[in-house]
Amino acid sequence: MPQLNTSTWPITIMSMIITLFIVFQLKISNYYYYTNPEPQDIDHKEYLTPWKTKWTKIYLPLSSPLH
Repeated sequence: MPQLNTSTWPITIMSMIITLFIVFQLKISNYYYYTNPEPQDIDHKEYLTPWKTKWTKIYLPLSSPLH
């Protein structure tokens, strides 16, 4: 039975790895990435809520003045 010649395997494996690396780099380079993402200005609206229109206070027993 003849012996399998493996002398060309290292160069085949290395060329395959290099080719895969190049192909993946080319595929990834087609995507567009934001270079410097910055937060957008959001227009804040002031909502009118009932608890903001009137003054309220919670009276606790410990907050009353001492007599």
